[in-house]
Amino acid sequence: MSSVELVRQGSLAHLVMNRPEVHNAFDDGLIAELIAAIEAVDADDTVRAVVLTGAGASFSAGADLRWMRGMAQASEADNREDSLRLATLMRRLQFLSKPTIARVNGAAFGGGVGLIACCDIAIGAHGAKFALSEVKLGLVPAVISPYVVAAIGLRQARRLFVTGEVFDTAAALSMGLLHEVVHDEALDAAVERVLGFLAKGGPVAQREAKRLALGMAGMEPAAMETTDAANAALIARLRVSAEGQDGLSAFLDKGQPSWLG
Repeated sequence: MSSVELVRQGSLAHLVMNRPEVHNAFDDGLIAELIAAIEAVDADDTVRAVVLTGAGASFSAGADLRWMRGMAQASEADNREDSLRLATLMRRLQFLSKPTIARVNGAAFGGGVGLIACCDIAIGAHGAKFALSEVKLGLVPAVISPYVVAAIGLRQARRLFVTGEVFDTAAALSMGLLHEVVHDEALDAAVERVLGFLAKGGPVAQREAKRLALGMAGMEPAAMETTDAANAALIARLRVSAEGQDGLSAFLDKGQPSWLG
């Protein structure tokens, strides 16, 4: 079964992360398939807008446990290459030439928050929860950090990066991660309403408007590649460090890291 479903509906493309049994957690397969799907719709002139969502109860739980276990045992070089693949996914989504909507149907953690931050518009179901909990593992949200900081601002990011706390849709709305929060049964209608607005705009103008906004914020694809390389190196170094190994081992074995005594 594919980890990502690309569903066409006229000029609209739905990208559905399809690993509901693990809350749409990332592994190599999902990352590769999502990059391929993003590149396919980016190159398709008949696609006017893209909706990204998750199958089942969650949007995305971040890293898959089995994937994390493998990377915890990998070399720093392998971890760097692994992190660069995730960075490529985020960058491709951020600079996708079509308007993008995150249909946040449930919880989003770690990289799932990164995906939301990379979309132009984010609409969330009322009960969704969020976290950037990497510090609890002795790690940091490295490759998603430029996009999360751009979405919620430096002040909020500084708090959430260091506390790793869980926050709700009200907080996500107030800090700008979400543009709108609705009850579960109203989620599709809210997405359709925004798609109606998008349908009235010129596709070339929308592409240039998106590029304009990102450029005014200092975000250019070439510059982000350099940033991604540095952040991938950082997370690779932390994963193989003593504290990172301690935190990952404790999490995977359902124990507690040494810094908790």
